[in-house]
Amino acid sequence: MSALLLAATGCVTVHGEREIVPAVEKAEAPEVLKRFTDGYNEAYRKLDRGVIARVESGPLAEIGYADMTTQNAVTPGGNPKYPPLVLDDARFLIPEQAGWPKFFVADTHSNRDGNRWFVVFLRDGVKDPWRAGYLSILSPDRVPKFVTDEDGWAEAVPTAKGDAKDAKGAKGKDQELAMAPGAVSAAYTDFLRDGQGSAFAPGPRTTGMREEREKIKRTPTFWTEFIDTPEPADGFPTPALRIEGGGAMAFFSAHHRERRTMAQGLRPALTDPRMKALLKGDLTRSVTYTKVSESAVRVPAAGSKEGVAFLNRIESVTAVQGE
Repeated sequence: MSALLLAATGCVTVHGEREIVPAVEKAEAPEVLKRFTDGYNEAYRKLDRGVIARVESGPLAEIGYADMTTQNAVTPGGNPKYPPLVLDDARFLIPEQAGWPKFFVADTHSNRDGNRWFVVFLRDGVKDPWRAGYLSILSPDRVPKFVTDEDGWAEAVPTAKGDAKDAKGAKGKDQELAMAPGAVSAAYTDFLRDGQGSAFAPGPRTTGMREEREKIKRTPTFWTEFIDTPEPADGFPTPALRIEGGGAMAFFSAHHRERRTMAQGLRPALTDPRMKALLKGDLTRSVTYTKVSESAVRVPAAGSKEGVAFLNRIESVTAVQGE
């Protein structure tokens, strides 16, 4: 299977970076999904970071690495009774693209719940394997209808305005969105910091988060500082697919640091064994939690009165630093 995954996709040639071709062949996509689920299940049985590195990248891998550390603290030596994840009833959303990185999306049913699990696979080059970079979980009634052509290929949206090399037929269409996908991470972290503008729709992941943060900024026993950092496009690409009726569904990530400093005479305490497993340094006066978030959003068409709306957001602690 590894030979298959490392092979060039379809019509890619020595100069394939300039050719517009399907990101992955339709017959290969199910094999990529199977390789991911097999690796995911192996990693969570063995609690092995090395297996995660083979099948995941980007924010999903960061979450996976932290999971391996915290679960090893709870069940050292592995978890052979881990219930395997099954992803079936898959629909593959494959765009035609030129250049790297390439991506495609598996819209699947999971044996964990009644939702649709969207797994975004990324590949940096012809010699690299496909790895899952994003996971989003949507209720069936929140799944958008995607634009596809007569051959069934989805339509990728260029990451930045003016960049039309990513997808067939995309020239000029990047100007039809309220925000370029590559700008969403920075716009989101700016909003969390200052709450300015109307780029994002009100909701628990935008205005709601700011309200919750206000409650713990200063209390009688501690005060909290928040630092939100957008992801650089080269290290964490923002895949996006055009949806019917205008707009696009985009996947992006961000990092968030939450530093909690105790009042004079008090020390921070950790009671969760998972957080203790991630702890570095001594808990004397403050503790800083580093988190990574991965999100799926609906970016509206340009001129829409609606803001960017969250379809799903997953956040996980990846590091804890005591001071």
